[in-house]
Amino acid sequence: MANQPQQLELPVPRTYSRTEFTALRARVKGLSIATIARAYFDTETTEPLEVERLLRTMREDLVALALREGSSVLTSHLRASLAQHGEVRLTPVTLQLIEEAAGQWATAQPEGDHAIARWFRPLVAERLAGEGIRTVGELVAFINRRGGSWWRALPRIGLGRARVLVAWLRRHAMSIGQTVEADVALTDPLAAPATSATILVTTGAAQLAPLERLAVPVELSGACGANRAPGFAYVRATHDLDAVRAYLHRYDDRPQTQRAYQRELERLVLWCVAERGVALSSMTVEDCDAYKAFLKAPGERFTGAPVARASRQWRPFAPGGLAPESQHYAVRAIRAAFTWLVQVRYLAGNPWRAVTDPVTVKRVRKLQVERALSLELWTRLRATLADRAEGVGPARARWRAARALLLILGDGGLRIAEAAAGERRALAWWPADDEAPASWLLEVIGKGRKQRFVPVSDECVDALRAHWRDRGLDFDAADAHGPLVAPLVVPSTPRARAKFGVAQDDAPRIGNVEKGYSVRGARGLTQWAIDQLLEAMPELSEAQRRKLARTSPHAFRHTVATQMLASGAALEVVQQTLGHASLGTTSIYVSPEQSHLRREAAKYHARLKQR
Repeated sequence: MANQPQQLELPVPRTYSRTEFTALRARVKGLSIATIARAYFDTETTEPLEVERLLRTMREDLVALALREGSSVLTSHLRASLAQHGEVRLTPVTLQLIEEAAGQWATAQPEGDHAIARWFRPLVAERLAGEGIRTVGELVAFINRRGGSWWRALPRIGLGRARVLVAWLRRHAMSIGQTVEADVALTDPLAAPATSATILVTTGAAQLAPLERLAVPVELSGACGANRAPGFAYVRATHDLDAVRAYLHRYDDRPQTQRAYQRELERLVLWCVAERGVALSSMTVEDCDAYKAFLKAPGERFTGAPVARASRQWRPFAPGGLAPESQHYAVRAIRAAFTWLVQVRYLAGNPWRAVTDPVTVKRVRKLQVERALSLELWTRLRATLADRAEGVGPARARWRAARALLLILGDGGLRIAEAAAGERRALAWWPADDEAPASWLLEVIGKGRKQRFVPVSDECVDALRAHWRDRGLDFDAADAHGPLVAPLVVPSTPRARAKFGVAQDDAPRIGNVEKGYSVRGARGLTQWAIDQLLEAMPELSEAQRRKLARTSPHAFRHTVATQMLASGAALEVVQQTLGHASLGTTSIYVSPEQSHLRREAAKYHARLKQR
């Protein structure tokens, strides 16, 4: 029987990503495998040998496709190289021709479940992974959730790179199966004129807007509010939004307080307009009671996941409503604002004076106090910080910065904003005086612009000296000035340069900056150190690991208070160190009744076991 011709079915050729094409070009140009692996692949999961195998296989696949699909000139050239050398030797020119011939079959299309590392350089993939973004689909969802300023939540992802990423995602929306929404602008939302982003919110409207973008109908603006005071007003506010902004301007020098009050007042204005259909300056006691009840369970259109304020998905409340303590704070903040509006004769009266505060539990002891580190754990952390700061490797300078910041927090009991704002000129050496030993004292301007002096240890000052050396500065110079703790690397974006007071033409790596870490940056450095310490201290007990994992910058403040009291320090001294306005606040760290209760209960439980 004669052999019948059979159709040979070729396997589907493998496809390759843009990153892999770039890596092959680099190899053809003569770059080493080690350099290519470091620049284009994740070195923690990919060995150089695997990269070499991948590029060899990729070259063979592309050449095979080019021989089948390429022009006669290209195929003749490839066959001649194969006959002469036993393999096809590529040059940048021939590789470009091969890509043109075979690229349309070999180039992969991104899909939603593809890993970020397959399509973007390791540095970008690592920064996205830090926010839990590991696939292309997760990146699209993150951008849509955060809105136009999504990139601000990611370290070293500037506006320029954000534009490239968004444009790429939109270009491949069909293969990904998701698209970046149209309201995610490729411009800096903070640089856009406020008037261009104004949103008119009416009664029953589903779209809400934050205070800086809010516009309301004339009939709900409060220009003719029923509670407007007759006669001359002390502020030039023609409507309710102007009055709210005038009140918030009182706290321009206290940005954290200003943000807290703005949050409560914009929530109230939005509820009045979109839900109640009444102007702020026409609220009655019944309206106030209704809003107090609304705080327990805000409507669905008022709640949403945290996103940028420039996003159309922004909502004034997080899902789940407010805790009783937050409801209590909201009512008191609103009552205080209305009191001021009455004082400046914008309003005739304050309906919130007739509204009772939400019921809250009177706690004997704040739960946050339990986050204080034990003396043993804090001592071990200090030792590990010192070891890491003296070690070798690219992270050692960051370890020294983290050690300096944590020791400031843990020696002086400072709030994170106070530590971030610390200046060299505020730290002075005080010689011994009678029974008082020589020590370093740091001048701190705390809440309410109140001045206090807190002592810091010699160990903390040594850590600051090492951090300053990394910045190329002399900590002990007579004219030394500048932030105590500052970033060593400032991005080259204009916004970052302006933020840290760096000239636009300086190199990316800067040591001497005019401004230190922001509160957010200091929190990020603290969290990085805690995450690293958890990995560097495997000998910790499970209880200690849980304690450390829950540690926040404020936990070091609690640690100072509890350890000072445990060492016999007077309550008044701890109050002065922490900058508390009253002894009552400081006394939450003292709980002899609770200790007595636990001792007696333990005796009772022990007797039960003996029965």
